[in-house]
Amino acid sequence: MAGHPAVRPVGEDALLVEVGSAEQVAALYALLTARRADLPPITEIVPAARTVLLDGVADRAALARLLTGWELPEHPPAAGPSVELATRYDGADLAEVAALWGVSPEAAVRIHSEPEYRVAFCGFAPGFGYLTGLPERWQVPRRATPRSSVPAGSVALAGTYTGVYPRSSPGGWQLLGRTEAVLWDLGREPAALLAPGVRVRFTPVVGHG
Repeated sequence: MAGHPAVRPVGEDALLVEVGSAEQVAALYALLTARRADLPPITEIVPAARTVLLDGVADRAALARLLTGWELPEHPPAAGPSVELATRYDGADLAEVAALWGVSPEAAVRIHSEPEYRVAFCGFAPGFGYLTGLPERWQVPRRATPRSSVPAGSVALAGTYTGVYPRSSPGGWQLLGRTEAVLWDLGREPAALLAPGVRVRFTPVVGHG
């Protein structure tokens, strides 16, 4: 076990819960989701890198007392929805990332596609999930100069996070490849393919396209 969260009031009806790691964020998010029916009413649960925001809390004092008594596990539960993303590893920065890792581009593809990832939190754009699971030794810096336009479906790295751009937008992450999966669709329920807690695997697509 890894200690108790710190809970701070925010605005008029929100609480910010601070923990020590992305893994604890995932564990806390899973606990809150599982126990939501037994908690004072909450409008929204929003995980981030080291915090979870609880918005629209009906009884902040009661919920704060409850949360400060929770002891969080180091790791989130293994169970969760799973998504497989067929990925063509032909990104503009694949060779550069491979050089940073000291391996061939083919080995870089294996390194990136072997782990099972988990969506830690979402942000930047609707449908953009920050995925954890790549070992820290493979972290890479953001590009010194961001691109003015990154194509939708681009699979990219920054630090230890992997992300998939849901739409064309500026971006400074290192581009490894691309997927045809639709990350954000308002006609789908839920609209976001990658929501917090979802497990993700990248499956390399062989051949040209």
